Amino acid sequence: MNTDKIYAEQIANEYAPKQTSKVKALKRLDAKAKKPATIFSFTFGIISSLVLGTGMSLAMGVIGGGTPLMIALGIVIGCVGIVGVSVNYPIYKKILIKSKNKYASDIIRLANEIASEN
Repeated sequence: MNTDKIYAEQIANEYAPKQTSKVKALKRLDAKAKKPATIFSFTFGIISSLVLGTGMSLAMGVIGGGTPLMIALGIVIGCVGIVGVSVNYPIYKKILIKSKNKYASDIIRLANEIASEN
C-alpha cells in the first residue's frame, strides 16, 4: 500500500515540469563550450590514427604487396598520419579557447549569480 503511493509519486514527478537550477544551467553552458573541441579532437585523432596505420601497413608490406613503390607510398602516408596526430592537441586547445571565449560572459555572469546567492 505504501509502495503504491511511492510509485504514484515517482510517476507524477516524471510528468511534472522540471525546475532547472542555476548550477545545472552553468554545467550545461560549460559542457556546451567544451563540446566542439572534444568532437573535433576525437574525430580528427581517429582519422589521423587510421591514416598512420594504413601508412604503416603499406610500409611493412602487410598490404600492397611489399613493392618498393608501395613501401615509399606507405612512408609518405604514415608521415601524413604522424603530422595529423601531432597537431591534434594544439588544434584542440585553440578550438577550446575560442569556444570558451564565446561563452565566457554568460558563464561568468551565471557563476557570479550563484556565488552571490550563497
